[in-house]
Amino acid sequence: MKRFSIFLAGDSTMCDYPATVEPRAGWGQFIQDFLPLGVEVCNAASSGRSSKSFIEEGRLEQITSKLKPGDFLFIQFGHNDQKEDEERKTLPFTTFKSYLKKYIQAARAANATPVLLTPVQRRSFNENGVFQDTHGDYSLAILELAKEEEVQLIDLGNLSKKLFVQLGPDESKKLFLHLSPDEFQNYPQGVIDDTHFSETGARKIADLVMREFANF
Repeated sequence: MKRFSIFLAGDSTMCDYPATVEPRAGWGQFIQDFLPLGVEVCNAASSGRSSKSFIEEGRLEQITSKLKPGDFLFIQFGHNDQKEDEERKTLPFTTFKSYLKKYIQAARAANATPVLLTPVQRRSFNENGVFQDTHGDYSLAILELAKEEEVQLIDLGNLSKKLFVQLGPDESKKLFLHLSPDEFQNYPQGVIDDTHFSETGARKIADLVMREFANF
């Protein structure tokens, strides 16, 4: 099999985490488990970054200095592009798409393959147990851009929504950081976090991503 590397550009839902915050985990930590020996994963995703701030901080440039022909660049943003601060905020159908194009262009310039991913869903059920998408036009903008630029797409927003709906409001808590006080030493006060994954959740999302990637 031809060997290649997969580079990850994204936010806290995708990035690696140290043992000091276990069981919090990003799905990018586990895609290596679904790949054959010799395929390297380079996880450059970083907590709190948007498509804009990731580039402005020089993180994309660090990736492109290592990209080789035949590699893949996975691009997942949207969570922090929604923020209101100037450093991160983008608008879905204008600046967001413009920044994402820079990732696409960078990958293609290295003869690597860009892969757009719609942002993984938060655990967002309303009081009636109905799931609500929180990314709205950012996901739609990615779907549009994938068609416009003829880029490989993994609709992770839709895939994760199906998973969370299937599990339901209660069972889906196991995929996220829902910990009681003293349940885990890193969170003595407990935590309720419907954005960031437990190791169980991160592995589930990694599985969804790599099943789609296997069809490329």
